[in-house]
Order: sequence, then C-alpha cells, then structure tokens
Amino acid sequence: MTDLTNLGVKEIRDGVAGGDFTAREVADSFNVAVAAAAELNAFIVTTPDHALAAADAVDAKRAKGEDLGKMGGVPIGMKDLFATHGVQTTAASHILEGFKPQYESTVSQNLWDAGAGMLGKLNLDQFAMGSSNETSYFGNVNSPWKKDGTNAAMSPGGSSGGSSSAVAARIAPAATGTDTGGSIRQPAAFTGICGIKPTYGRCSRWGVVAFASSLDQAGPMARSVEDCAIMLEAMAGFDPKDATSLKMDVPNWEAALDADLKGKKVGIPKEYRMDGTDQAILDSWEQGKAWLRDAGAEIVDISLPHTKYALPAYYIIAPAEASSNLARYDGVRYGLRDLPEGAGLQDMYAATRAAGFGDEVKRRVLIGTYVLSAGFYDAYYTQAQKIRTLVAQDFEKAFGQCDAILAPTTPTASFPLGSLNEDPLTMYLNDVFAVPASLAGLPAMSVPATINEDGLPLGLQIVGKPFDEQGVLNAGLAIQQRSGFEAKPDKWW
Repeated sequence: MTDLTNLGVKEIRDGVAGGDFTAREVADSFNVAVAAAAELNAFIVTTPDHALAAADAVDAKRAKGEDLGKMGGVPIGMKDLFATHGVQTTAASHILEGFKPQYESTVSQNLWDAGAGMLGKLNLDQFAMGSSNETSYFGNVNSPWKKDGTNAAMSPGGSSGGSSSAVAARIAPAATGTDTGGSIRQPAAFTGICGIKPTYGRCSRWGVVAFASSLDQAGPMARSVEDCAIMLEAMAGFDPKDATSLKMDVPNWEAALDADLKGKKVGIPKEYRMDGTDQAILDSWEQGKAWLRDAGAEIVDISLPHTKYALPAYYIIAPAEASSNLARYDGVRYGLRDLPEGAGLQDMYAATRAAGFGDEVKRRVLIGTYVLSAGFYDAYYTQAQKIRTLVAQDFEKAFGQCDAILAPTTPTASFPLGSLNEDPLTMYLNDVFAVPASLAGLPAMSVPATINEDGLPLGLQIVGKPFDEQGVLNAGLAIQQRSGFEAKPDKWW
C-alpha cells in the first residue's frame, strides 16, 4: 500500500470514498507518524482516539452508502487556539494550562461535521503572538527543514508554527491556522507549504481564543492549493454567534479551480521592494511574474503608497486589542490562579498574570495598554486606525488596475531558532509583507515557489479583492503548476 502519510487531503478523501483504503488505516498511519516525530514539538496534546473515532464513523457511513463529507476520512491537526470540547485548549500559555472547554469552536465543529478527525492540538506562539514559534510556554517548535551544512534547529514561522511544521513533516495532511498579521502565510512560506487567509469574516471567530478581534481570521494550511480550497470550503460559513461573520454562501472553490489566467491582470507593488530583502526572495518574485505571464496574466505595476506605515500601525492596533482581550485572564473564572497568602484581589490579578503570561505577551499587553491610555489614545491608536483606512484605500485603488497582487511572503527564508530573540523589532519585520493585507481584511495566500542556496523554501504571496478567494486560489494554482515545487524536508527526528 502507498505510504498514506505522503497523501494530501484530496487523495485521502477520494481514496477513502473509492475504497482504496479505510479511514481507520489513514488515522492509524498518521497517529504513528505523530508519535514518531515528537522531537518536532509540533503538538501540545495528541488525540489519537479522536482521530480513530472520526475515522470509524466515516467507514461506517461508507458501508451504508452515505455521503462522507468534504473532508471524509481526513485526519488534521488543530491549532491550539480553537476551543475543542473536553480537550485541553491553552493558546500555548501557562495561564490556560489544563483548561478543557465544554463547547466546540464553530470552525472545528464545521470540520468534524465534514468528516475530518483530530490528530491533536498544535503548538503555537503564546496567544498567537510571535513570528518564530519560540514564545510558547510548551517549548519551541522545530521546523523539519534544515539549512544545508548545519544541524541548527530552524524556525517553522509563527504563530502557526506547529501547523506548518506538522504539515511539512507529513505528520498531518493539513492543519488549521489563524492569521492576524501573517501567522498563516509566513509559516507556510518558511516550511514550503500552502496557506490561505480568507477575507475577514469568511470563517467564524467563535470559540477561537482572541488576540486582535478586528484582525484574527482562521484559514487552512496544506501541501497544495487544491487541498487548501477543499479545507476552506469545510471551515467557512456564516455563524450567527460571530457578529463579524459574513452572511454569504460558501462558494465551491475546489470545483472552480482554474490555472488559466487569460484576461487577468496581476499587480506588482513597487513599495514591496524593500531594503533588507534577501536577493533570493527578489529573484523568486521575478520568477513568479514569469510563471503568471505564462499562465496568461498581464503583469502591471501598481503603487501601495502607505505600505511603509502598515507595520507600525499594526503593532499599535493589535497590541491595543490584545490588551483588552487578555484582560479576561485574571485568575477568577478559569485557568491559572496565583493567590499569595494574605493577598487581596488586585494582588491575585497581578500575581496570576505575572506567572501566567510569557514575556512577549506581557510586552504587547503593556504596549496596548499604553496606547489606549488617557493622553496617548489620540496620539497613537487613533492615528494608527487612520493609517489602516489609508492602507485599505490603497488596495481599493490598486484593484481598479488589477485583479490580484503578487508579492513576496517574507523578506527572508527561515532562520535558526534563537537567532533573532535579542531584538523584537527585527522579529516583527518578518511580517512586513503580510501585515498590509491583514489590515485591509483581504484574502491572501502563500504558495511555495523556489529553494534558496541554503536548501530552504521560499514562498510567494497572492493578495486578492474582498471575497475573491477564488481568484487568489487560481493564481496560486498557476504558480504551483509552473514551479513544480516538490521539495520536502529530510526526516531528521
């Protein structure tokens, strides 16, 4: 039998439906692979029984001739930011260690209803705050990729680093991610996989631990554009429990995939050619233009003039919202409680948060509290929101000239763990190409493109018009077909 862990979402779904193998055989194979790759530290909690139970349910449906669902028989990894009923949900923070929700997030429930099973809860940067997956209370996630000639542990990106590492290492065919300022796209680029952030509101935020509510958006991570399309269909949909959820039908993205881009215009933003970007990234961008021309697209130059202000605006808005969202973790209702002897309520708040939050979370809460404080709100937060509007208007004007935008996903390839920890600002610059689309709420996807001279993958980013996930997926498919990207990491564990 084919090694089932080398198969993607579509191959597993269709193979189970066609009787080539059973869903239980698939779940068994991936459960074994997850256990064997423990050194990656991609999972905080493994749930082999959940995967097997879901698989058995799918096999029973097939025996009865019933519909298996869009994800029938596909076991996936669930980022530990999604509430899962009866299964620990921590957001990779000590303050939520041991918390087992008595409810299920809308996105995860949609996936279970579509026939998927859960291999476990994936590691991430604490409260999704980070770009390298080094801020987790449960330890760093290691990328399965290695830089040629070294054995240094490499970053899988963040915050969805557990997701990217698991998918790249073939211990999960797909995984959920969340993207606030690039946390699906950047780790996808670092590990040579695909990941799409849909239009803000496409996927419900209900039951997802909040970081920055006006930016957070769930999306799929998988090894192909087609697999992302399939999984996004299963995840998306209107949710009356989420006030920001889009009341729109979910398109059949998989069926409409088409790599023929004749008649389409793809914009190239001049502002994305930034100082400090690796030459290999710029070369990959040029190659991407050539691939899209070959697919029939016309390449046009565009301008996004407020790009240089997007990252600083993001690092005011996101921490401000985090400061408000994380105020609920106070030791009173759930999670960690640190109550020193003789302490009062305020002392308990302070002790609990000091012990429960990591340094990066504390840094962002402090920044957010500062910019929301009296005397600074108008000087910082209000100005950042004005910049956000200008960034969105830049995209709106640009889409009057083009149908999609092509840009690098990241300014560099992956880097060794620990190499950027001394300077948080350098770490934040990893998001420079991803943040603008997040501020504007646009669909954006990273697709693997090339390998640099160090043997590490590089990704290209496609940004689309609001609600045009199909255009983004189609452009991504055109790149995928022409890049012929089949590189995969050596299994080193």
